[in-house]
Amino acid sequence: MTEAWLRIVENLGDRLGGPISFRFILQPTVAAIFAIVSGWQDAKNGRSPYLWAIFTQPTNRAALIKDGWKRVAKVIVVALVLDLVYQFLVTDVHPGEAIIVAILIVILPYVVLRGVATRILNLFGVGK
Repeated sequence: MTEAWLRIVENLGDRLGGPISFRFILQPTVAAIFAIVSGWQDAKNGRSPYLWAIFTQPTNRAALIKDGWKRVAKVIVVALVLDLVYQFLVTDVHPGEAIIVAILIVILPYVVLRGVATRILNLFGVGK
């Protein structure tokens, strides 16, 4: 198991300078734009910041996750496909690594920035 984790960490580092490395700028940027738009809508509708709401509103959790998934699903699919293409060109194909990359460059920025955008916009009175 330790060898697998070492391979994953090494392979993730190699991706930054390899072919199709532009995706490490483009995809988080697209996720950030989607997050800001969603955060704006959350602020206008008086909703809590996204990640905070997921943890503190168990009755709305499924709907919130579904909404977030719906908004970034295409970007996640593109991240998965591009990473699998990279793996095919450079290394052996490991789908689990593609999932980790998609989480790191799309889901993580989206989840964090959507809540931050909501908080900042609420400070400026967008939701009032």
